[in-house]
Amino acid sequence: MPDQVVTRFAPSPTGFLHIGGARTALFNWLYARGRGGKFLLRIEDTDRERSTPEATAAILQGLSWLGLDWDGEPISQFARADRHAEVAQHLLAEGKAYKCFSTQEEIAAFREAARAEGKSTLFRSPWRDADPATHPDAPHVIRIKAPQAGTTVIRDRVQGEVTIRNDQLDDMVLLRSDGSPVYMLAVVVDDHDMGVTHVIRGDDHLNNAARQMMIYEAMGWPVPVWAHIPLIHGPDGKKLSKRHGALGAQEYQAMGYPAAGMRNYLARLGWSHGDDEFFTDEQAKAWFDLDGIGKSPARFDLKKLENLCGQHIAVSDDAALRREIEAYLAAADHEALTTPQADALERAMYCLKDRARTFPELLEKAHFVLASRPVEPDQKAAKALASVSDGILSELTPHLQNASWTRDELEATLGAFAEARGIKFGKMAGPLRAALAGRAVTPSVFDMMLVLGREETLARLEDAAGRVGSD
Repeated sequence: MPDQVVTRFAPSPTGFLHIGGARTALFNWLYARGRGGKFLLRIEDTDRERSTPEATAAILQGLSWLGLDWDGEPISQFARADRHAEVAQHLLAEGKAYKCFSTQEEIAAFREAARAEGKSTLFRSPWRDADPATHPDAPHVIRIKAPQAGTTVIRDRVQGEVTIRNDQLDDMVLLRSDGSPVYMLAVVVDDHDMGVTHVIRGDDHLNNAARQMMIYEAMGWPVPVWAHIPLIHGPDGKKLSKRHGALGAQEYQAMGYPAAGMRNYLARLGWSHGDDEFFTDEQAKAWFDLDGIGKSPARFDLKKLENLCGQHIAVSDDAALRREIEAYLAAADHEALTTPQADALERAMYCLKDRARTFPELLEKAHFVLASRPVEPDQKAAKALASVSDGILSELTPHLQNASWTRDELEATLGAFAEARGIKFGKMAGPLRAALAGRAVTPSVFDMMLVLGREETLARLEDAAGRVGSD
């Protein structure tokens, strides 16, 4: 085994970072980071018509949001085309590849005839063993000489041993007639040159492994450890698609899911460590292993994601939450918080983060500290205010002016005030929430008072008393 584990994530920059790709990146990152190895990034931009700089930027942003840091600079596959061609020419010189002059029309005719005769349509080039002296001066591709007898065994850490008959493998094209390398060649050369020891990718690439092994073996290069992971399905058991909701990693950022919760959920999507559901990054790095990956497709479940996100929000550092919420607002194109608002939000975080599953939920609870006077009550809050006389709110003010601003003292003061009027404190809680936050669902009245401070609390109570009195 090599001294250091090296994994890679190799997306095509033709769109956003798909949630399935994000999980593949996460598995590679966890495997490498948990073993003191390297996690590399390669942009497979050989499809020049579909690859865009915007898509590359979106992939990098998605990985950065998820907190999946990579080692070194991202590598462009297209920029390495000369190196890929050099390997093909080496195999040609070694007699392990050959020039094929068959035209597309000839190949199509061969397949049509094979179909008519009920034979295999796998193309067998007549140029494989042709004498170079017979080669015409004409366009040609370079094909690898595939083994024609026996079997190829893919020893996969997830799928087990997969055996493919070599007579099912064609002489794969390495270089097209214009001299450009094909994707299958580029992947192998890049993985070898980057020192990749473990190829962890979707099981839709499983069949590619047998064809790629031909190149490794022809070059005498060590074959990496394969781990082909099942794809992600929607709740209905069908391949995850737009009909199931958001597909891009950054869409989840813009919906207000915390990155730690997303990492935790994606790690559990197809991999398990006993019955553990909630875990930290450090635990995931220590626990993650290829043996824990299941063979069946995982099902994406939004409720489970929200549940885990809520748990991560609850244990997050307040300053870190503030920064992540500010990034969420920018990603969702919402108005940014002012510095005083952000400071107040951080101060209030202790009473906001316990039961919020997403940032929009947390910010809704934070309305009391983000709103400025006069606080406009929503419909439910206005109804709660209408249920009390302005006298109660006005009479409460002097009691609070003289109270020391601690939780115990505030609870005692409000409790005594309610008792003196022959009502239970619960009857006052609704109007007080409405007065302080303009909402019916808020943190506790005492938490809001402590966060707002004496001056702001009293001012909001006076505003509300004036509103009740004028109705």
